Amino acid sequence: MNAAIMIQESLDVGHIVILGILSILLLMLSAMASGSEVAFFSLTNRDMEELEESDDAAGGRVLELLKNPDRLLATILVTNNMVNICLVITVTQLVDAILIFSGVWEFIFNTVIITFLLLLFGEIMPKVMSQTNPQKMSRILSAPLKFLRWAVYPLAFILIRTSSRVSRLASRNSEISIEELADAVDLTETGSEEEQKMLTGIVSFGQTEVVEIMHSRVDITGLEYKASYDEVRKVIVETGYSRIPVYGEDLDDVRGVLYVKDLLKYIGEDNDFKWQELLRKPYFVPEHMMIDDLLKEFQKKKIHIAIVVDEYGATQGLVSLEDILEEVVGEITDESDEDEDKLYEKIGERTYIFDAKIHICDFVEAIGYDEDAFSDVEGHAETLAGLMMELKRDLPRRGDELQSHGVKFFIATMDGRRVDKIKVEVDG
Repeated sequence: MNAAIMIQESLDVGHIVILGILSILLLMLSAMASGSEVAFFSLTNRDMEELEESDDAAGGRVLELLKNPDRLLATILVTNNMVNICLVITVTQLVDAILIFSGVWEFIFNTVIITFLLLLFGEIMPKVMSQTNPQKMSRILSAPLKFLRWAVYPLAFILIRTSSRVSRLASRNSEISIEELADAVDLTETGSEEEQKMLTGIVSFGQTEVVEIMHSRVDITGLEYKASYDEVRKVIVETGYSRIPVYGEDLDDVRGVLYVKDLLKYIGEDNDFKWQELLRKPYFVPEHMMIDDLLKEFQKKKIHIAIVVDEYGATQGLVSLEDILEEVVGEITDESDEDEDKLYEKIGERTYIFDAKIHICDFVEAIGYDEDAFSDVEGHAETLAGLMMELKRDLPRRGDELQSHGVKFFIATMDGRRVDKIKVEVDG
């Protein structure tokens, strides 16, 4: 009786055999559940493509189970936990039916040795095997998992609903507003001003509308649908644009977009060449569409340019992929772009001549004002010309003088009804 571990004097063989068989079955079920978790959720895109291409029933079961991954995971977790609890109880009873312990040996045997064996054969080895060949293992385990998905559905349903509720509460409590994120960016110390602007652009990207970055209607260079081929070549050479809208009566009647690369093999054709046959279908977007949504559409449709229209279908402007990217990375210039310095000229210590189409943000930066200096009067204006209309509450005319926030504006030149140049004097 001094031995730490002894065999029971009278053994109930039938009871031991039943417990032994039940323990083996539960261990196999535990191994199956553990292996399933790794096998199904380790499938790569290539594995999924191979399963879709296969016609066997096992592949179809795998795809069906993965259509609802939350329910599949809940099924595996419920099964694994229930089986492990039953397995520990059964193995403990089996050991007690065979052995007698003295002192702390029962605790050591049940806690250390049995736990190690259960982890090794019920958790570690199945997961290693499944990780090695997840597609094969998922096929093998798909049939029993499909049955278990039905068998443990009530418990799995409760688990899914509970976890979803907790997840929503956690995400609600961790929400951060765009304003808070923008303030955090302002407080962040970066290596350069360009990096700071890029971070700011990323933060505001999802809150920017197409109308804020588009080229306005008056700045669109288009081709008349009835133009001759010589006129088309002349416009292409003068502008340097690679994609040009083509319209019928006016810009409200955009018929298509001409891609210059489509003309390359016809460059030597006569003046009567039917270049209109090369037009591509135009893509129209509303002016209040968010630019992150537009970027997704550009990627999906593999296009680079869109015509911006208002609620009545009238053309308001044009937006390109480059305009969207510039919101994050800053100005992208090439040989066809206007030099930014040409948008304004400093003619005195506090006197400037501005191009009327300069953006308000660039204007206030040039005169040394804060970005929101004119926010109380600019309304929906985006350009300096628009600001003049907001200040006057009427169409500006040559010679008009306006004053706001310590700045005097003089309408210097007009191009028809369009403001061309504006003289600005900033009070010292």
